[in-house]
Amino acid sequence: MPIAPVHAPVVPALQAAQGWTPSSWRDKPALQMPVYPDAAELAAAQEELRALPPLVTSREILALKQQLAEAQEGRRFLLQGGDCAESFSECNAEVITNRLKVLLQMSLVLVHGLKVPVVRVGRFAGQYAKPRSADMETRDGVALPSYRGDIVNGPEFTAQARIPDPRRMVKAHARSAMTMNFVRSLIDGGFADLHHPEYWGLGWVGQSPHAAEYQAMVENIGDAVRFMETLAGRQMQSLNRVEFYTSHEALLLPYEEAQTRQVPRAPGWFNLSTHFPWIGMRTAALDGAHVEYFRGIQNPVAVKVGPSVTPEQLLPLIDALNPDNEPGRLGLIHRMGAQQIAGKLPPLLEAVRREGRRVLWICDAMHGNTESTRNGYKTRRFENIRSEIEQAFDLHAAAGTRLGGVHLELTGENVTECLGGARELTEIDLQRAYRTTVDPRLNYEQALEIAMLIVRKRGAIAA
Repeated sequence: MPIAPVHAPVVPALQAAQGWTPSSWRDKPALQMPVYPDAAELAAAQEELRALPPLVTSREILALKQQLAEAQEGRRFLLQGGDCAESFSECNAEVITNRLKVLLQMSLVLVHGLKVPVVRVGRFAGQYAKPRSADMETRDGVALPSYRGDIVNGPEFTAQARIPDPRRMVKAHARSAMTMNFVRSLIDGGFADLHHPEYWGLGWVGQSPHAAEYQAMVENIGDAVRFMETLAGRQMQSLNRVEFYTSHEALLLPYEEAQTRQVPRAPGWFNLSTHFPWIGMRTAALDGAHVEYFRGIQNPVAVKVGPSVTPEQLLPLIDALNPDNEPGRLGLIHRMGAQQIAGKLPPLLEAVRREGRRVLWICDAMHGNTESTRNGYKTRRFENIRSEIEQAFDLHAAAGTRLGGVHLELTGENVTECLGGARELTEIDLQRAYRTTVDPRLNYEQALEIAMLIVRKRGAIAA
């Protein structure tokens, strides 16, 4: 959804991959797929999805690809963030507004500190499917299918709720459309106007330890905007809007296939459910269904890269997804964990650099740092998240590569799910506002602190 005018992209769409169709993934091993009890009902839901309007346009997709190509060259920085897993029940104005606010505020910090444009990509409007470590979940001796996100089944631990329901794909499309349309309306209405960044505040963080620093930054930007407009003798309308894009893990392939389409005057096939889909670590096998599906779409795509991946595995995967070495086409989202990144990431950086592969390196400092507390909460320590990001910048600088973005799970809600940060949240605090159904997220204060950390770290490396 970029809301600002989209200019014709420099990066062209390529022709469809050889031997590929939107359904050719069905001939490959498909991991993390639910088993639907009624094949006819699944086919009917897919047909309905094929007839519904697309959620994004090919022109927006190609514009994002151009911006990601510029991020590869250091002329932009990617901020990708949002919920670990969206829920149907949270498709409401307050949640969406707060989610947008925190991403806008983080991008304001990054633009001000890095002095380059920020590519804003929300991890929402489609993030309804989640991979699971096991097909079944057992509680008190009762085994039921695992909850795989609202697009597949319900979180309630009942036999009825856990049955995969293909009608949920249609509901997910509707809620994605409502989310996108509301964000578009907010931005069209001036919500992201740089003349008034003070409107982006969140009431519950008025006493944040970073409130004064952020307020000073807002005032500096306001002064700069007024100075430029005084010189120009007119208001700069381009500051009234921002470009904003969406992303999600394209895990549920029947849903993605149903929204993969050809468009007039652009070759190839586009996934029109999102601008920037990615492949998770559990489904990134070279001979798997997800890689087969992704290799044929024209969207920019990304792959999660974990500590078990070797250069010998990564290079063929890059060639499969980006055989023409197209700039802006492929992002590699490394998620190693603070304790492993120093040993696991450098060989990958060296191999990709040596072979001349064009990729956008992105740091996910969340997923490699998940742990469980003594009282049973799944959490992440802010200190480990901070450490992994700082190490990532250092390791890229040492390898002669560039960290072009970050990928974060966060929310604008007043949650207590990650330990530490400016308010030094403890295990006791987790009980106060732990709301996630899957993974722990940074709250507003912690997310803003990460943005400031990125600015300081990148500035220190540049110096």
